[in-house]
Amino acid sequence: MPLPRPYALSIAGFDPSGGAGLLADCKTLESNAVYGLGVCTALTVQNDVTFERVQWVSAADILDQARLLFARFTIEYVKIGLIESLAQLPDLLAWLQAQNPRVRIIWDPVLKASAGYEFHSSLPRGLVEALCKPLALLTPNRPEMLRLWPAATPEAAAREVSSFCPVLLKGGHADGALATDILFLNGEEHLFTAPRLPHGEKHGSGCVLSAAVLAHLAKEESLEDACRAGKAYTATVLASNPTLLGYHSAFSTQHAYQ
Repeated sequence: MPLPRPYALSIAGFDPSGGAGLLADCKTLESNAVYGLGVCTALTVQNDVTFERVQWVSAADILDQARLLFARFTIEYVKIGLIESLAQLPDLLAWLQAQNPRVRIIWDPVLKASAGYEFHSSLPRGLVEALCKPLALLTPNRPEMLRLWPAATPEAAAREVSSFCPVLLKGGHADGALATDILFLNGEEHLFTAPRLPHGEKHGSGCVLSAAVLAHLAKEESLEDACRAGKAYTATVLASNPTLLGYHSAFSTQHAYQ
């Protein structure tokens, strides 16, 4: 009989298309041999190309969902995605740490939907510092990094913020034949590179990457190895077919779209 899988919790929005948010996170966790638990923060009306509106779940209901999960399961790995109030996020982080002082948290800062809907504008630097200090990892794309921490370049911003927590700067929004993610960790920079695919754009690719990293952390890999494995897994999803919705099955990894 196989060993029990570790648990990982996604605290994120519900995307009916399944490309992003809770559904994408749980698909990713399952495909990486981790049991995915979910707490819903928002009900969105969207598909892979259009975002119409969002109905937020109250902070009390978010905690009630999570409370029963922590009461039943040993949860040491949590990813946070879309959330209504970033000013209240430090309270959620503190609550999670109170449930399990060993918890490792990834924040994937969803500031704008890929279909164009704005969730959050720029944030005070003091708030960003407070949000980052409890984190095991921050996973912004290049525009998000500059919105979180204005600087001359996304790399400069990530370098500064990495004094608070490790930062995985996603390279999908850059130009060139290669897509390079950079992990800023303890004053060092680790590069993870993959070819930029001609049909590789996918709705929710950032969700997939951060959830894949979380899965490998839950399997007790180092942060550097987890980011490398997360990048590789995301590349298989991006290559799985030419649409905006990636496939997570084992079939997609063996018969990737070229």
